[in-house]
Amino acid sequence: MLLFPGQGSQKPGMGKDLAAAFPAAADVFQQADNALGEPLSSLCFDGPADTLTLTHNAQPALLAHGAAVWAVTKHALNGKVRAAAGHSLGEFTAYCAAGAIALRDAIRLVRQRGALMYEAGLARPGAMAAVLGDTDRSIDDICAEASSSAEGGLVVPANYNSPGQVVVSGEVAGVERAMELVKKAGAKRAIRLPVSGAFHSPLMEPARAAFGHALAGASLSDPSVPVYANVTAEPVTHSSDARRLLLDQLTAPVRWAQLVERLVRDVPNALFVEMGPGTVLAGLVKKIAPAAECVSCGTPGGVESLLARAA
Repeated sequence: MLLFPGQGSQKPGMGKDLAAAFPAAADVFQQADNALGEPLSSLCFDGPADTLTLTHNAQPALLAHGAAVWAVTKHALNGKVRAAAGHSLGEFTAYCAAGAIALRDAIRLVRQRGALMYEAGLARPGAMAAVLGDTDRSIDDICAEASSSAEGGLVVPANYNSPGQVVVSGEVAGVERAMELVKKAGAKRAIRLPVSGAFHSPLMEPARAAFGHALAGASLSDPSVPVYANVTAEPVTHSSDARRLLLDQLTAPVRWAQLVERLVRDVPNALFVEMGPGTVLAGLVKKIAPAAECVSCGTPGGVESLLARAA
């Protein structure tokens, strides 16, 4: 199973050692630079962090890193990959790895996605917060109360990441009220996230029309392996469904815990391989399915270990 991380996993230095060690990885970063007409690779390799973290930069950077790992390993893994998935932005990388969209088109598409999400955040400012620990009420009920209370505003669950980890998203007052309510309901912590908008919430609705137009114009074919969708946690095998669900993803929650549970049921005993910077997804998989085996593969050492295992 291929897994690709989403926003938040980016950091200066990402992919630099990989590109130095493997020509195929260096070629992916060069293709990303050519697609955008600017040195995205330099931003990945050297930062600065503040610029790399901007939504319209972080998204193509993460896609490039994940695609670079796949470019180095795909020949060794040929015929062994059963499915792919990605967290939020990472779902685009999954479709790229599954051959449904060319790298150049994917890089340009997620650059536009990031820019539109940033603009939507400026037009209707919002916030996100991570809720850590179990609550004695469902997060859906808590968000509904925060949305309807005089002190709050619209807030919805945005990421069902794992047992004991949910992210909420919406208007600032709504998120702040939800943070108060989850603590009263027993959550260990509620942490505001450093984001430029209320992603995966109705506040992203202004981005839908333009991004839907971009998706409609993109060359997208059926993936070579099923790609499990964030919105439904179901396998996608047709490009028409992929277009619809990638658009819905802007305003719908990421059902990551449900997605991983479905992957484990559909392909028992599979090895989960996180391709990209960091180990966030590997950590979530272990919380969701403790018996599942998951490795992170974003550095030359991780790649060499995976290649040795595949041999």
